[in-house]
Amino acid sequence: MKVLFNKRILLGVSGGIAAYKSAELLRRLREHGAEVQVVMTEAACEFITPLTMQALSGRPVHTELLDHRSEAGMGHIELARWSDVILVAPATANFIARLAQGMADDLLSTLCLAADVPLLVAPAMNQQMWRNPATQNNIETILQRKIHVFGPAEGDQACGETGPGRMLEPMQLLHRLEAIFQNTRLVGKHIIVTAGPTQEAIDPVRYISNRSSGKMGYAIARAAQEAGAYVTLVSGPVTLPALERVDCVNVTTAREMRDAVLDHVDNADIFIAAAAVADYRSQESAERKIKKTGKTLSLKLTKNPDVLADVASLGSPPFTVGFAAETESLKANAIKKLEGKGLDMIAANLVGDGLAFDVDNNALEVFWPGGSLSLQTAPKEKLARQLLNAIAHNYYEKYPNKAH
Repeated sequence: MKVLFNKRILLGVSGGIAAYKSAELLRRLREHGAEVQVVMTEAACEFITPLTMQALSGRPVHTELLDHRSEAGMGHIELARWSDVILVAPATANFIARLAQGMADDLLSTLCLAADVPLLVAPAMNQQMWRNPATQNNIETILQRKIHVFGPAEGDQACGETGPGRMLEPMQLLHRLEAIFQNTRLVGKHIIVTAGPTQEAIDPVRYISNRSSGKMGYAIARAAQEAGAYVTLVSGPVTLPALERVDCVNVTTAREMRDAVLDHVDNADIFIAAAAVADYRSQESAERKIKKTGKTLSLKLTKNPDVLADVASLGSPPFTVGFAAETESLKANAIKKLEGKGLDMIAANLVGDGLAFDVDNNALEVFWPGGSLSLQTAPKEKLARQLLNAIAHNYYEKYPNKAH
């Protein structure tokens, strides 16, 4: 699977002649499976039209800071939540100067302040402008703020001069961007992730289940694989495509899920229980379809195994992370589960009324002994990477000798 598949890239275009390369960059990003939204400065629209970028991205191009068509007119907040990364290509000397000063006088510069995702800039300017001490001081400032600077390259320039200042070519930028999503934080670690619902048979055509789609668990498994881990995904019945470079074990019932997890847990470093396991099953499953013979039907239910508790209670358990889906008292219920089952961490979210199930976005409240973290509403792929960063941090806090 391509590294940029399903990644959400916000492509910023500022006003330089290299803006023509942004169209090719956008095309390449789409070819590699990325979702792209484009934000253009007023000056950028003088070099390449928004219509061109809209045709290539398949989405409207954003140019206005306060957009009456967006939620509460705050388009920059919506885009900041949407994106996994912001890439400004080209980034002119003027834009870099404004970025260094923390300016927020147009949509693109405001987004760079409002987003909590990696920010990347690809400088493009005249060679003398690049060499100017003011520009070099601005570059040093943004580097100190952990902003990634890609380039520039050296060569012939549109002004007829030769030297440093050319924007990197689209494929060079694409490869640099891919590297942002590939990290080595969990290299060599074995992570087990459960995902999706379980189905508990009532008869050959009916079962007890829930509304879990498995999207969150699959997103976590993919994020763990991107971080270098060996991942075992124990998946209940879902309609999601299989993940490449992930060892997937397909199960149906809670008992099958428990057995699969226990079969693989001995050499696991981290266990993340994102599946929505059915708490109860029918005590007896009919061999034939139950016919409609009366106004009521009684089912006798029996408790299913608690996969998460079983793992946490092992003699030498892996670092164990649970999930809690709640309709009320989120914090209290999550902490009760964290302490009651002896977990290392728990990620809790509200469900119902269009939250969590059957949607692409989620929000999480994460708790561990002595700490907590709020992960605001975001696409589940982005949320998974944020959660995995928190898990890795706490894992190495607990086991410092296992750090690289």
